[in-house]
Amino acid sequence: MDDIHLHYRFLNWRRRIREIREVRAVRFQERYKRMLKDGDTLSYHGNSDEVGCYVAPRPLSKGNCYFEVTIMHTGVRGTIAVGLVPQFYKLDHQPGWLPHSVAYHADDGKLYNGTGVGQQFGPKCNRGDRIGCGIYADTVDAGLTTVFFTKNGKEVGSVVVPVAPDGLFPAIGMHSLGEEVRLDLQAEWGQEEDDSVMMVDSHEDEWGRLYDVRSSGTDYPKNRHPGWSRGSVAYHADDGKIFHGSGVGDPFGPRCFEGDIMGCGIMFPRDYISDGEDELDEWEALEVRPKQGRVQNFVYLNDEDEEEDGDDPEQDQEGRKVMVFFTRNGKIIGRREVVVPMGGFYPTIGMLSSGEKVKVDLHPLSG
Repeated sequence: MDDIHLHYRFLNWRRRIREIREVRAVRFQERYKRMLKDGDTLSYHGNSDEVGCYVAPRPLSKGNCYFEVTIMHTGVRGTIAVGLVPQFYKLDHQPGWLPHSVAYHADDGKLYNGTGVGQQFGPKCNRGDRIGCGIYADTVDAGLTTVFFTKNGKEVGSVVVPVAPDGLFPAIGMHSLGEEVRLDLQAEWGQEEDDSVMMVDSHEDEWGRLYDVRSSGTDYPKNRHPGWSRGSVAYHADDGKIFHGSGVGDPFGPRCFEGDIMGCGIMFPRDYISDGEDELDEWEALEVRPKQGRVQNFVYLNDEDEEEDGDDPEQDQEGRKVMVFFTRNGKIIGRREVVVPMGGFYPTIGMLSSGEKVKVDLHPLSG
């Protein structure tokens, strides 16, 4: 009897090993449909009525967190998508269309994040352009991670997405005849040191010293937009939102474009407690807009400065509250009551993409 039991245990053990090998074989097997693969080259092989999709054999990881796709031919429509998907993603859908997937689409420059409706994200991409996609491995937290996209080595933007249980796999989608790309799953990418340096062309001595901006008694992070980190507040031109110590913005005013003049100022109340300075003139009582519900701006989302529930740093700071106001082309568009951090507020400008340029006036005439 013992021999029979031992025999069945042996057979069961062999079966389990075989199943594990089969699972591993499937896990590390690339999948593609309506595409031809020749080495590192992928080309569309369909009738343009249906999507072709490629999914890499392994997910992005801390040791391999980035890949790139070079567009060799745009074909008829240039409907090429680059992004990340779950392991068993449906191969007749573009990356980004289905839940738990995200992709940057070359033909319209839009980001598709789990839906067939895209949001404006970056420039369109053409023949010769390199589209990159990666994850910040150190941002993985509670099933979320930050995914970023690049064009020709320059970061276009980022988005926070949920991570599937098996990870996020590199994926390429195509949808018209003649489309062809070259895939590099071992690509490396890193921001150049001078990417965060802002050139200052101004005779303002004060402006030349603003690299030492301080907030809440500590150096303000040089890789963070104004408004994202605690103790800061900012009006963002691209989406018209106000960011107040958080990577989550609130609807605030209109978007701003080339030629628009954006202004920012402070109105101090009569009972303001200053850091040893003379009291400022009384300002008129102003009606404050009720704070609107939080709207997540995933392109800028970062939770590292979010306060824990019930922990409000502005409580018991009535004597240091001021009204920060923002203007567009000389017209006040809104106000936000904030607490002045230790050391005071410093004028600050943030930029996030190449080609952006502004003219700064620290002493404008106002009334």
